[in-house]
Amino acid sequence: MQICYPIVEIFESLQGEGFNTGMPAVFLRFGKCNLACPWCDTDYHTFQQLTLQQIAEKVARFSSKNLIITGGEPTIQPNLRKLLTYFKQQGYFLAIETNGLKEVPPQIDYIATSPKRLYQEKYLQRCITFADEVRIVNDEPDIITFCQMIAGKIQAEHYYLSPCERNGEMNLLDTLQKIGQLNALSAKPKWQLSLQTHKIIGIE
Repeated sequence: MQICYPIVEIFESLQGEGFNTGMPAVFLRFGKCNLACPWCDTDYHTFQQLTLQQIAEKVARFSSKNLIITGGEPTIQPNLRKLLTYFKQQGYFLAIETNGLKEVPPQIDYIATSPKRLYQEKYLQRCITFADEVRIVNDEPDIITFCQMIAGKIQAEHYYLSPCERNGEMNLLDTLQKIGQLNALSAKPKWQLSLQTHKIIGIE
């Protein structure tokens, strides 16, 4: 029996947020997630089952050799390492977008993690300890305490706070104020703003 993966979509675009904003990439979006954030903008329940060969054929149609593994939550896929090994052998730069609750496979070149305040108790119990960047969505009034906790648990080169979009509106002013408060509490300011620029300019 062939291994199949739940795939929501495969498309080529520009990375719209975080440190790699503007980087051309192919996005491989998995279905299914181990969390259920009320403001999530991905329909990860709607997907098709594709074999590795079918995925490879779709990815190969695009020119970029940067592959962003996203979801849903990609780390919950039982055969993820086999897929990553294949694309690594094909010369792809592999980045992952994960909520950080499960181990990231060693084939990954760049880790962007987005811990969720709604599930703080899970992060207190266990989460990854390293990422290239941390992106937290400003979705709760007490997000500052959560940001400080995550910064103490996950070592990263870059830390971002992002506005939360609900019903087409972003809490941008509140997010800027909280970034100022976070940096005022640190001897070396490290929190920055990350916007979903792909939504602002209207690309996928």
